[in-house]
Amino acid sequence: MTELRVYLMVENLQPQFAAYLSSPTRARGYPPVQGQHSLIIEVAPGLAIERVIDLALKSVPDVEPGILFVERQFGVLELHSSDLAALKRAGQAILEGIKSKSADQLRPRVLYTDVIEDITDQHAVIINRNREASMVMPGETLLVCEMVPALFAAVAANEAEKVAPENTLVNVQMIGAAGRLYISGPTAGVVRARDRIAEVLQAIEGRSH
Repeated sequence: MTELRVYLMVENLQPQFAAYLSSPTRARGYPPVQGQHSLIIEVAPGLAIERVIDLALKSVPDVEPGILFVERQFGVLELHSSDLAALKRAGQAILEGIKSKSADQLRPRVLYTDVIEDITDQHAVIINRNREASMVMPGETLLVCEMVPALFAAVAANEAEKVAPENTLVNVQMIGAAGRLYISGPTAGVVRARDRIAEVLQAIEGRSH
């Protein structure tokens, strides 16, 4: 019995989030690029993700897997394509194969969110020590957001970038016990990002069991 935990269609990947997904520590398969579309799925038990990817690739061989990850309890798959219809067909093949509906996914829940204005230089340094690329700068405003299941951080990051592309996507943690986002920039842009994240997660919650 395969439990569908997360089924996310992330349309029109934004430049920063696409680059994040394409980094070697994430996309160990085929890296996505800006403007493509992504389907991100999480199932339990973890090894059931191997059946999930088999269903997708045999149904629509042209879609590309970027992330295939089996953690302690769950399996995660990211597929992407420039053809949204093809990606949806692959998703439908997965749902039919595991006898689930997209609405069966878990509801997202925000555990914590905060907007911290005028970050100090010491605060910026200690955050950036753990980053591999984009950094928060002293004096900027920082948005931190934590949610479950963790993969909802993916759609939150991409939607936040759509409404405020001037922000910096400092970090996305989308696999594990909880998802976490660090987004920095001018206060107005950070607030727009926060509000868009709340809006999109509420919409998904309304469509989920």
